[in-house]
Amino acid sequence: MKPPTEAPVPADGPGSPDDRLRRFATIWSRAIFPATSTSMSRTEFEQYLLPLARELRTALGARPFDPAPAQRVGAALVEAHCTDTDALTSTLGVVDAYLVLYCAPDPALSTEDCMARCARLQHALAAGFARALRERTLAEQEAIARSALSARTEAEEALHASEARFRAVFEGAAVGIGIADLAGNVLVVNDRLTQMFGGVEREVRTRNVTQWAHPEDSHETWRLYGELVRGERDHYRVEKPFLRADGTVLWTNLTVSLLRDAEGEPKYQLSVMEDITERRLLNLRLRYEATHDALTGLPNRTLFFERLEKALSAGPGQRFGLCYLDLDGFKAVNDSLGHSSGDRLLVEVADRLQSCATASSEMVARLGGDEFVALTTGPDTQREAVELAGRILAALATPISLDGREIVVRGSIGIVEGPAGERDSAEVLRSADITMYRAKTAGGNRYELADPEADARAITRHGLTTALPTALERGEFFIEYQPLVHLGNGRVNGAEALVRWSHPQHGVLGPDRFIPLAEHTGLIVPLGRWVLQEAVRQARAWQERGPDFGPLRINVNLSPCQLSHPGLVSDTVEVLEGAGLAPGSLCLEVTESALIGADDDLLKPLRQLAEMGIDIALDDFGTGYSNLANLRRLPVSVLKLDRSFTRGMQQHPADPVDLKIVKGIVSLAHSLELAVTVEGVETGTQAEQLREIGCDTAQGWYYARPGPPEQLHALALVDAVG
Repeated sequence: MKPPTEAPVPADGPGSPDDRLRRFATIWSRAIFPATSTSMSRTEFEQYLLPLARELRTALGARPFDPAPAQRVGAALVEAHCTDTDALTSTLGVVDAYLVLYCAPDPALSTEDCMARCARLQHALAAGFARALRERTLAEQEAIARSALSARTEAEEALHASEARFRAVFEGAAVGIGIADLAGNVLVVNDRLTQMFGGVEREVRTRNVTQWAHPEDSHETWRLYGELVRGERDHYRVEKPFLRADGTVLWTNLTVSLLRDAEGEPKYQLSVMEDITERRLLNLRLRYEATHDALTGLPNRTLFFERLEKALSAGPGQRFGLCYLDLDGFKAVNDSLGHSSGDRLLVEVADRLQSCATASSEMVARLGGDEFVALTTGPDTQREAVELAGRILAALATPISLDGREIVVRGSIGIVEGPAGERDSAEVLRSADITMYRAKTAGGNRYELADPEADARAITRHGLTTALPTALERGEFFIEYQPLVHLGNGRVNGAEALVRWSHPQHGVLGPDRFIPLAEHTGLIVPLGRWVLQEAVRQARAWQERGPDFGPLRINVNLSPCQLSHPGLVSDTVEVLEGAGLAPGSLCLEVTESALIGADDDLLKPLRQLAEMGIDIALDDFGTGYSNLANLRRLPVSVLKLDRSFTRGMQQHPADPVDLKIVKGIVSLAHSLELAVTVEGVETGTQAEQLREIGCDTAQGWYYARPGPPEQLHALALVDAVG
């Protein structure tokens, strides 16, 4: 390689000696940098060459002359990875062309002496480069040889250690290990594997792997084995049973791996077996206990739902039938004879139910308590489900002997039947539960078939029940008022407060839709207090509007639950005082049926309220079975005749029997100093007849339908006055 062409600068040219030295180093770096293997940048490489250039300049002008420094420069180039021959050639060219030009010493030396010295420096540099390169090469070769020897020694030691470890693992492993060829011939087994198969190695070594098939082997197990011995997979793991020589079953976690030779060709198969027989038996026991009822031994809720899910996901054309059984009056057995006797009764019932479901497509399970289910599957469950329910009721008909007593067991059954794939298990069980309670309500000891419309009504009732508590908090209830008209003068005498529910989904609901639910859940107490507060507040607002409204009274209904609530009196007093309403402006209506057979404890709060001046009205009078003589002991001041007495007055002429009954009740009430209010007045004829009979007040659609409070006196009551 030729040195780069540079414009020659005389030795006495411009620049200091250091400037000329740096210029020489720059020319040198540009010449050899492309041929180096250094990790330095060109600028860093130039800085590396600068002290080497200074050594050459010093050696060029030294007295006496010594070329040895040039040998060190050559060795430094090798150390900097400038080992390519082009790097040496370019260096010698740069030294020959530019060393004297840029680094000439004192002019006392002639040009010929400088050139002679430069030539000797080139020879020394080349010699130092060659020697350093040879030493480096020898060192690298020695290092490679040492590494190869060390690697071979380590490999031999590792192989020996590996074989020792394998032998220790093979012989002392807690799992069974065996090696066989690809044809399945067993070549070697360890002691643990021999013990697992009975302790005789000959019985294991003489058998082929394919002879260890078991009836419970899955097709997948032998498919994987075939793929392995063909070299299509390197390993697989399965849970596999083996038959021992004594006929017992050995359950294992089996892992089979393929061993290949140096060329990668399949050579052997290695099997590792873990004995899981005891664990499997324990799991089966735990599974049984988890899926069967501890008392009766029947499948429990968990196993039943597994079977039901399977039945509901069956293919086209398949059907299911479910019988949901609840024993009638079982609580009475527990309460009278004790839980131990009750448990024995359940065991006997379970045995009888089990005898009713003997087909492979039928099962009986206990869901809990005295609730049982029977499931039948197949294409003809429409008939089979009804027959199964009939067999169950027949089996329960025979009395059960318990502690010397003959106990007659009755049950109510709800049947749900249909095609698979249309409903999930939760829907099916909910429908069966609803249907069973329908059978129980109908008297029990019978079965009922599921009715989608009845299910929908029951689900709606449940939805209303769960929504009741939050409905009161969200202010979804409101009150409408129906006027009470004085039959003597036709003026509005008061109003009855009727609560309504503005349901977000079902719209406005009347009290018949939710009051029974509120009583069942206990919410009737806070709801009744809210109604009382709103009605009393409204009555006070009417009275404050002036004499045109008169001393309006407000009627509020009390449920049986409210009657027995200990805070009835105190709550009523608190509400009246809070609104500033006189007790005489409030009338509490209690149904006749709620007071049938009422004792003094139940009547005590009503008497306290009556003594305060609050009127007590006996609502729906005439619909119950109370003795009329009881009116003397009830703290009531108003009788409200049920609308059934006014229906006969709608026809013309009026039913004379109804007229006589109403006359008799009015006469009796007035003799006891009780006022009489009649409900359900729908025509002017009825109103006139009731006025002539002597009834005091009336209410009904003839006067007005229930409405908002501001419409109370905007009603068209002129015709009612006559």
